[in-house]
Amino acid sequence: MILVLAGGVGAARFLEGLVQVVPPASITAVVNTGDDMQLHGLHIAPDLDIVTCTLADLIDQGQGWGIRGDTDACLSWLIKLGGPGWFKLGDRDLALHIRRTDLLRSGHTLSQVAEEFRRVLGVAVRILPMSDDPVPTHILTDQGEMHFEEYLVQHRAAPQVHGVRFVGVEAATPAPGVLEAIATAEAILIAPSNPVVSVGPILALPGVREALLASPAPVVTVSPIVGGAAIKGPAVPLMRALDLEISAFGVAQAYAGLLDGMVIDQVDADLSSLIAALGIRVAITDTIMRGPEEKANLARVSLELARGCRIL
Repeated sequence: MILVLAGGVGAARFLEGLVQVVPPASITAVVNTGDDMQLHGLHIAPDLDIVTCTLADLIDQGQGWGIRGDTDACLSWLIKLGGPGWFKLGDRDLALHIRRTDLLRSGHTLSQVAEEFRRVLGVAVRILPMSDDPVPTHILTDQGEMHFEEYLVQHRAAPQVHGVRFVGVEAATPAPGVLEAIATAEAILIAPSNPVVSVGPILALPGVREALLASPAPVVTVSPIVGGAAIKGPAVPLMRALDLEISAFGVAQAYAGLLDGMVIDQVDADLSSLIAALGIRVAITDTIMRGPEEKANLARVSLELARGCRIL
């Protein structure tokens, strides 16, 4: 089994490549839920939906989120009636959130809902939320503390960042199957996701880092920073707030002690010796996932690096 620690768009695209290289049923994705929030009385799970809908071939590829061809009639009426409109929700999107909220209120766990959704939508990859407990990611800014989605979407990542807080993480537990998946994985791949707010919440869960260190599986990541810039999202200000260098080397620092291998882009080849000095094996390739071929190649290189780090 191949285990992938996943955030949103970058992870979903990486998984699109991985399912071309290995059987989808042999993959387990542990997905960040720090972005989850309550809005319009509904439980919204952005990363779970992005991963699930991407693997179901439903995602709007241009955006990397939302359902392809969706409409916004319901949101238009919500705004007309005085509701908040800063978080774009399509009509089919809302169906996911309505059904999820109904199931959660009837006693289902988030893990059970994720399993039901991926089964109904025909996704063979096993999808696990990182936790069934709420662990919202809050950003500490010069405008006050706010939920990550408020920072990113409502405020367009404009406020100055002073820190990050995973609310309630100390009392949370990994979702059923997460620690077992880490212990039994043949390879553990950290997708090219934001190391602070996409992968950081997963690693902050009690027991997860310890399980990764104890696992015999090689741990390999793909840098989401190329040429000193993030491929997508606000990784730069968040990494800067944590005093991490804005580079592939800074990503390696963020995962200090966990990595056996790291895939970096060709433009960052000059950083390979610095990363190797941390005891991390490095593979260099084109990491920009423009289309199916590039996605498959990145997945293939990542797996080959894992095999080189340790015999699977």
